[in-house]
Amino acid sequence: MRASLGIIVLISVFGLTACDQGDPELMNVQSTGEGPDEFGVLPVKPLEEPPNYAQLPTPTPGGSNITDPQPKADAIAALGGNPNRARAGGIPAADAAIVSHTSRFGRDAAIRQTLAAEDLEFRRRNRGLPLERAFNVNVYYKAYEPLTLDSYRELERFRRLGVRTPAAPPLPVEE
Repeated sequence: MRASLGIIVLISVFGLTACDQGDPELMNVQSTGEGPDEFGVLPVKPLEEPPNYAQLPTPTPGGSNITDPQPKADAIAALGGNPNRARAGGIPAADAAIVSHTSRFGRDAAIRQTLAAEDLEFRRRNRGLPLERAFNVNVYYKAYEPLTLDSYRELERFRRLGVRTPAAPPLPVEE
């Protein structure tokens, strides 16, 4: 009887010590997430003094700052391009001719919404077999298979026509 009472007391002591909450300050930071977020810290460019304070542009709410990170412009500069092209809006002058040629028959401003609606309707008509629907099997690629371009057949067709093909499509992954 005395041994079983000792075991019960010993188990109770271990059980109570397991409920210890430790350092309340440390637990508060861990449980609420108020600590520093190492992924939220972004490196910024160093501050620079402008050459003339009288010619500073007026601040625009929500606008960018010259010290803000510009990943696209940085990547373009690292690859030897002109980083100002990433910041400029609109169509670059070098691409104006191709854009006007491709839009010579007109442009549809709502093309994305139109294609999304047509795609939804096409997939509704080609939903798959009842068991595919019952087991939630993706039939997206199967539905569009008749519309898919065979890149290898096109590569051979172009080569037969004498068209230079400096790059070939990647080899298919065999399963």
